[in-house]
Amino acid sequence: MRLSQFHLHTTKETPADAELVSHQLMLRAGMIRKLASGLYTWSPLGLRVLRKVEAIVREEMNRAGAVEVLFPTIQPRELWDATGRWEKFGGQLLKIKDRKEQEFCYSPTAEEAAAEFARQELNSYKQLPVNFYQIQTKFRDEIRPRFGVMRAREFLMKDAYSFHVSDEDLAREYENMKATYVRVFTRLGLEFRAVQADSGAIGGDASQEFHVLADSGEDSLAFSTGSDYAANVETAIAADPAPRAAATEPLQKVATPTQKTCADVAQLLGIALQRTIKSVALMTEAGFVLALVRGDHAVNEIKLAKIPGLADYRLATEAEIAEYLGSEPGFLGPINARQPIRVIADRDVAAMADFVVGANEAGFHLTGVNWGRDLPEAQTVADIRNVIEGERARDGGEIRLARGIEVGHVFQLGRQYAQALDATVLDENGKSVAMAMGCYGIGISRIVAAAIEQNHDAAGIIWPAPMAPWNAVICVINPKQDAQVAAAAQSLLAELQAAGIDAALDDRGLRPGAMFADIELIGIPHRIVVSERGLAAGTYEYRARTADTAENLDKTTLLSRLNG
Repeated sequence: MRLSQFHLHTTKETPADAELVSHQLMLRAGMIRKLASGLYTWSPLGLRVLRKVEAIVREEMNRAGAVEVLFPTIQPRELWDATGRWEKFGGQLLKIKDRKEQEFCYSPTAEEAAAEFARQELNSYKQLPVNFYQIQTKFRDEIRPRFGVMRAREFLMKDAYSFHVSDEDLAREYENMKATYVRVFTRLGLEFRAVQADSGAIGGDASQEFHVLADSGEDSLAFSTGSDYAANVETAIAADPAPRAAATEPLQKVATPTQKTCADVAQLLGIALQRTIKSVALMTEAGFVLALVRGDHAVNEIKLAKIPGLADYRLATEAEIAEYLGSEPGFLGPINARQPIRVIADRDVAAMADFVVGANEAGFHLTGVNWGRDLPEAQTVADIRNVIEGERARDGGEIRLARGIEVGHVFQLGRQYAQALDATVLDENGKSVAMAMGCYGIGISRIVAAAIEQNHDAAGIIWPAPMAPWNAVICVINPKQDAQVAAAAQSLLAELQAAGIDAALDDRGLRPGAMFADIELIGIPHRIVVSERGLAAGTYEYRARTADTAENLDKTTLLSRLNG
């Protein structure tokens, strides 16, 4: 590949509307160009990287026994109505009509299409298990597309759907896909973690996310120093609290005239923040709920919504708080409510003694509060909080927090989609049964941006070798247009390619500084310089992308370095 015959268009300026480093560098390197909000054209350079990611994903999916298909991106409303997702998916679902006024959507995911295909094609347990996958464009109508391809509306995704006659076989394929994803991200050269996750809008009985670790990641991850335990903070659980101590203080009402936060109350009383309780007022269809967490903890909305009866909860209004508790925000607590309320206590709160809560009276709190003595035991005790850095994990280690970018997700869907679309097979007893499904996604285009977020410096991108557009670029310094220098560069290119090294020749005629800056910006792992001086010495100037200085190497050493 000669760069003089390739479209490479880099810029020095950082686009003003690009917030993330990956967005900035992909635009500066000329990998993508914006067509409209959340819509990007992939340039020849960007497409080379995208195809390399795609190839590794395809190889590992084939190795795992999955079979490639291609579902339509435009799907009829009837399928989405059958599963209830035409409305449930919300505004992200782009809905369109054809000339006959029939309604369709631009697929954000393909569970419905996959289940319908399985309904048509599969009729016996003897055809199972089977795992169909595709690498296909998806569209989600994001409210605020941003961060370049990290949160674009149109994106490239690998999505797979497995079908099984038994839950046990589904669990086996789920583990197979988890192992496959580990191989994919390891081969791509990325630092990543697999974490327990919430199933979200996809649904299902079990799910796990794969995150590329990066400081700019949108997701907060928790992991333990004592084992390989890791989870999204939406699902992470710390160690069980110690048994509740005996009460030692009397119940007292104390004045807190302007202290409305747990931190301010603790400071006024001269006690640890951990001895206070935060009361969060909620409303559900069944009535008023008070969720209690320790003063130094934060309520986890995902965990809270999973408690029976709280799926559609909302924050209570000040009028509702006054009606049920007779107080105003800042002084709320589970004692002396005006009307019956449901109390949900976090596990740590249920294990507390001699704690502080609001008195349900403006300007006052209660100290020395104890379960069983001053108020009934909570109707519901559950883990409803976020874990915090440094606390004890269930395995005895310490909880650590990191930021991550989700690039993969695996689900055990169960039978909800198959039942909705009547995707059944005959089992070994001749009985018609709905197939169990698994769903497995990888964000191909998102991986490209995530890799840049994890691997860059002030000069530009630092690609992991498997993702680089070229593994090596030969830079020609030939101001005199010496035919011998040009021939030597072309010969070296042919030799590298014959050795299986993905290489290109930069023969654009740029000055060395501009040429080297481009090669660093686009993240080429190995830079080789062919010059008149080097030829005279029998050497090539070599510099690895991560090295501080260049070296002069003979051809044998150079080839050894590139193949190392």
